[in-house]
Amino acid sequence: MKILAVDYTRCTGCRLCEIACSLHQDGVTNPAAARLAIVRWDEEAIHVPTVCQQCDVAMCEQVCQPGAITRNRATSALLVNYDLCIGCRMCVIGCPYGAMSVQPGSGRVIKCDLCGGDPRCVRFCETGALRFIEPEAITFGKRLTAARALRGED
Repeated sequence: MKILAVDYTRCTGCRLCEIACSLHQDGVTNPAAARLAIVRWDEEAIHVPTVCQQCDVAMCEQVCQPGAITRNRATSALLVNYDLCIGCRMCVIGCPYGAMSVQPGSGRVIKCDLCGGDPRCVRFCETGALRFIEPEAITFGKRLTAARALRGED
């Protein structure tokens, strides 16, 4: 099972990920329609991609009364079934990461579905701020960084 990993230190704020997402999902180049968002702190020149964490215990799924949010077993992505969704937006309120949003125009809730296992945002992230990797790769990288810090390496 792969996860969408974010390294905000590599993000330049170009927003190509948002454009690729909205184009793939809705056929429009509208960052507001993307299933992820770049949070910008311009004064500090920091840009942080915020993405759905596809939580194991997902609050969006827990608060969804009609059971319209379920997990895709193949990709582990949480998906919205619009035939069951009643538009209450409790999932938007319940998500602790702000990863659920409301689609401009239609007003329906939207979230990342990992593009069926091939996230377009990752394909277009030229800096590597977004990666679709096995969780073990993140763990190994953190262990390596910690080990280097202990040895006094930078």
